[in-house]
Amino acid sequence: MKLLEDRIRRDGVVKAGGVLKVDSFLNHQLDPALFMELAKEWKRLYEGTEINKILTIEASGIALATAAGLEFGVPVVFAKKAQSINLDGEMLTTKIRSFTHGRVYDVIVSKKYLKPGDRVLIIDDFLANGAALEGLISLVESSGAALTGVGIAIEKGFQPGGALIRSRGVRVESLAIVESMDENTGEIIFRN
Repeated sequence: MKLLEDRIRRDGVVKAGGVLKVDSFLNHQLDPALFMELAKEWKRLYEGTEINKILTIEASGIALATAAGLEFGVPVVFAKKAQSINLDGEMLTTKIRSFTHGRVYDVIVSKKYLKPGDRVLIIDDFLANGAALEGLISLVESSGAALTGVGIAIEKGFQPGGALIRSRGVRVESLAIVESMDENTGEIIFRN
């Protein structure tokens, strides 16, 4: 998606260790107008696909998933990274290793919000090694719901996550796939 690629080129910062910093518009300060355009593109890509629920993970995925929920006209469920007193009833749980934070999270979704018969689209901001996405897919599978696909804002095509998830037969629609980044020059090359 040219709009997103242009924004990454303009405002993204390449950091050491394969980090693409896009906190000025995607995952710290948010650009709601951009998010609605991303949601419209996912809606176009998944046109004709029956979806009745969107799933994401806190925290960075929530705003994107909410925009997508508005566009698709369906509820959004987000996997929580911590147990709280507000959670009650039976839970679906999995463990996810965060590339960004370098730690393992227990991720939780209430069974009352993700259940058999649901047709789920997963939305997230980044796909790198695929750990978060694997965890979310595991939650969908253990709930008995059907996974209809995945929508990713930015995929790091030089890391194994996208290929891993697609090799499982999962449809992944990434709106910008970064083929390579140069931390010395800041150059970002996108896959066509």
